[in-house]
This record gives sequence, C-alpha cells and structure tokens, in this order.
Amino acid sequence: MNFFKKIKNYKKLKKKIVCLTAYSKPIGKILDRYCDIILVGDSVATAFYGMKNTKKITLDTMISHGKSVRESVKKSILVFDMPFNTYRNLNEAKKNIKRVLNETKCNAVKLESNGKNFHIIRKLVKSKIKVMGHIGYTPQHKKSFSPQGLNNNDKNKLINEAKQIEKAGAFAIVLECVNSKLAKEITNVIKIPTIGIGSSHHCDGQILVVDDLLGISGFYPKFVKKYLNLEKTIDGAIKKFKKDVLSKKFPNNTNTY
Repeated sequence: MNFFKKIKNYKKLKKKIVCLTAYSKPIGKILDRYCDIILVGDSVATAFYGMKNTKKITLDTMISHGKSVRESVKKSILVFDMPFNTYRNLNEAKKNIKRVLNETKCNAVKLESNGKNFHIIRKLVKSKIKVMGHIGYTPQHKKSFSPQGLNNNDKNKLINEAKQIEKAGAFAIVLECVNSKLAKEITNVIKIPTIGIGSSHHCDGQILVVDDLLGISGFYPKFVKKYLNLEKTIDGAIKKFKKDVLSKKFPNNTNTY
C-alpha cells in the first residue's frame, strides 16, 4: 500500500493523521519518526524569516527549504506548500510545480483555494501530480485573520469548496480555523481526509507549525498548544555559554586540538 492509499485508509479506520511543518533537515529527521505528512509550509515566511505574512516568500527560497527537508525525510509524505502567486493559472501552476517536484523531490503540493481554482487541481491531478487542498482561513487570499464558517453563507461556500476540491481529485484538504460543527460536517460529507488547524478534533488529522508547538515562534493563537518552551531552553544554554567564555572555562582542553 502506497503512502497516499494508506492516508485515505486512515479515514475509513478512523485513525488520526499526524502532520507538522518542517523547514530544515534536522527538524525533518525528527518529524519523520512520528508524522504521516510533513509540510514544507509557506509559514516559513513568518516563523523563520519574521515577515508580516506569507505573501512575500519566494519560490526559490521555498525550494531551498524543500531540498533541505527532503534530505532527512524517508517515511512521511512530504508536501510542498506552493507560495503566493505561483499558481494563478494552469500554465503558471504546471511550470512552477514541475520545477518544485524536480528540484525538491517532494511527493505532493498544497494549493490554497480561492474558490475558483478547482480546474487547476483537476488538471494537475490528471497529470499525475498529487495535490492537497486548503480551505477556511487561507492566508494567501485573506486580508486579515478571522474564524471561518460562522454564518450560513460561509458554511455553504466552504462545504461546496470541499466537495469541489474532492471532485477535482485532491488526496486531502487542510481546514484552517473552520468552525467546529462545520469542520465535523465537512469531514463527514467528503471521502478524502481533512487535516485541521484550529478546526477541532473532528478532522481526520491535525497539523501545527512546528515552531509554534515548540514555543519558539512568539505566535501563540488559541488553536496552538505549546508542548515546550524552547525559547527558554535556548536562552539558558546561551547564558551558560556566555558565562563560560567570560570566565575562560570555554574552550578547555577537551574542546581544543
């Protein structure tokens, strides 16, 4: 059974799918021990480079991170998050995605829905490209953050988007900050897995930005659970290093050739 059939089968078995983001070889190596899916996310823009949003991260930069993560990921499905303005039409999408897959050797790409680009997913899938969809709060297309699916118009729109993405042939869909009841409904009406971020336990799987989970990003919205305060741990290590240098305890004979 290949990775994608395995993931689809998890939904039937009601086994949760574990997903996280990675931007480097060392983190990818650790995540590969535990994750079903690893996303080279465009969130690298904010989490790693300190940009205000994800819209300015370039394809070249994303590809560099994709190559790094690919070096250590052997087991998990590796998904490349297509950055803003790299798939505005079919020709642009095909050209950029072909480059991404050739250079990074990722297994799939993720495209944020703008409510209109279902035909691009369909054509990519027909070209044997694995695609993950993304609905709800889509940072590339929304001006400001807000929970999604809180009124009937939004609800119907999101259900339709999910169905259209499934019909187009995507292997999974990210639901970002979608109302809990609606996330449950979408998960129940489509046959492909839903991966939630801020969209309740009703989704078939969960994803977080690894920097948020580790407590190093400085960004901790309601949907994030900090499993570690890595900033504090790093702070302590740097403080000890400084103390050792100033007191001439480092380097000692053990650290010297």
